[in-house]
Amino acid sequence: MILSHHSRRAERLLVPAAFATALGNNVQLIVGALLMIREQQTMMAVGWLFIAVAGPQALLSPFFGRLADRFDRRALWIGCDVTSAALALGLPLWLACGGAPGSGIYSANLALAVVGALFFPASSALIKERVPADSLRRFNARYEMATQAGMLLSATVGGLCVQAFGAVPLLVFNAGTFMVSALCVAAVGRCPDRVPTAAVDLERAPARAATRGPLRMRRFILLYAQGSVVVTVFNALLPTAVIGELHLGAGTFGVVDGLGCLGFLVAAGAYRIVGRRSTDLRIAVVGFLLCNVCLVLQSQFGIAGYLVGVPLGAFFFGQARIASRTMLMASADAASVGRAFGLANGGGLAATVGVMFLVAMVTDHSDTRYGFAVLAALALSATLSAGLLLRSPAPAPSDVSAGRYRSSTAAAVSAILRRNSSGASTSMSGPSDSSRGTARSTDSSGTVAVTQPSPSGGPADASTAQTSAASRRSGSAVSSAGAIRREA
Repeated sequence: MILSHHSRRAERLLVPAAFATALGNNVQLIVGALLMIREQQTMMAVGWLFIAVAGPQALLSPFFGRLADRFDRRALWIGCDVTSAALALGLPLWLACGGAPGSGIYSANLALAVVGALFFPASSALIKERVPADSLRRFNARYEMATQAGMLLSATVGGLCVQAFGAVPLLVFNAGTFMVSALCVAAVGRCPDRVPTAAVDLERAPARAATRGPLRMRRFILLYAQGSVVVTVFNALLPTAVIGELHLGAGTFGVVDGLGCLGFLVAAGAYRIVGRRSTDLRIAVVGFLLCNVCLVLQSQFGIAGYLVGVPLGAFFFGQARIASRTMLMASADAASVGRAFGLANGGGLAATVGVMFLVAMVTDHSDTRYGFAVLAALALSATLSAGLLLRSPAPAPSDVSAGRYRSSTAAAVSAILRRNSSGASTSMSGPSDSSRGTARSTDSSGTVAVTQPSPSGGPADASTAQTSAASRRSGSAVSSAGAIRREA
C-alpha cells in the first residue's frame, strides 16, 4: 500500500516537472535562435547554436548515465533544475548590462547543455525507479506528451513573447520554470524501501534476458535516438523556413509550432487507443515513416503546408516517440537504465551534430525544402535499419529455458509414477475391498474407481486411482515376449 501511494504521487508530479523543464530548456534555445536569425540571417548561424547545445551532451551523456545509476536520482534531478535556473538568469543579466548577444547566447546554452547531459539519464532512471512496470506504457504516454509539448510550446511562447515584450523579460520568466520543476520533484519524496522478493517468474525470465542482449539494446537505442535528431534539426529548420525564407514574423512562427504542440497532445491520447491493438515496435516504425513523409511534403506548399504538415507530422512522431521510449525503458533493468538513456541521448546528439552540418550546408546552398528532404532521408534509413532488425525475435537463453523444460519433464514423470503406484496398490487390495463393502468399477480406458464408505455411514467418499491402460498393455507385451524367448 505504501509503495502504491508513493508510485501514484510520483506519476502525478513527474509529468508537470518534465513539462516545466522541457519548456525552460527550449525557451532558452528558441529565443537564442530567433536572436541569431535576426542578426545573421543564415541557417548555419542557427545550426552552430544547436551544435553548441548538442556537443557537450553527446560527449558527457554516457558518463553522466553511469552517475545516474550510482547516486540518488531524485537529488540529481533537483540539482540540475536549480543549476539551470541560475544559469538561465545569467543571460538576461548579460544582455541588460550591454553584453554582446552572440557570445552570451552561446555561453548560456552551452552551460545549460552540460546540465542537460546529466538531467536526461537521471530523470529517465528516476522514472524507472518510481513507476511500476505495468504502468510504464500509460505513464510514458503522458511523460513524452508533456516533454514534447513543452518543447513545441516553447516556440509559441518564445515567438509571441519576444515579439510583444522582448527577450529579457522572457528569459527571466524562463528561469522560474526550472524552479517549478525542482519543487515538483522535491514533493515526490524519498524512495521507500522495497520488500525483496525471493520468487522469480521463470516464464518471463527468458524474455527479459533475451531483450536485454547488447545487440538488441543498441537497436532500441538507435530507434529512440533518431527521434532526437529529427526534433533538434527540425527546430532549427522551421524558424529558418518561416522567418528567413517566407519573411513572416515570430508570431506566425509561434502559431505554426503551437499547432505542432496540439498534434503531440492528440498523439498521446491516440497512443493509448492504438497501443491496445498494436505492438510498440509497429507503432514506432510506422509513426516515424509517416512523419518522414510529412517532413518532405509540408515544405512544398508555403505557409499552408506548414500549418497542416507540422501538426500532422507531430501526431505521427508523438506516437512513435512514446512507443520507442517505452521499449527502451522496458528493455533495461533499474540498475542500468541511466546508462541506457545516457547512451541514447549521447548517440542521438552526436548524430545531430553531423546531420545539422549536412542539412545546414544543403539549406544555405539551396532552400529549406532540400534540407527537410535530407533530414527525412537520413531518418528513414535509421528507422528501417532498426525496425527491420528488431522484427526478428530474440532467442531465449538455453540455460533458463532448458531448466524450465527439465523441471516440467520431471514433474510429468513423477505424476506418472504416482498414478502407477496408486494403481498397483488398488489391485493388491482387491480381496479386502469386498469385505469392507468397497465398490469397484472399471471403465473402457482401464481406470479403476475405488469407492469407500465414510466412517459415519453417510455418502461415500470417492477416491479414484488411475492406471494407464497403455502401460498395462505394454507390460503384457513384455510378458509375452519373455514367454516366446523361454519357449525358444
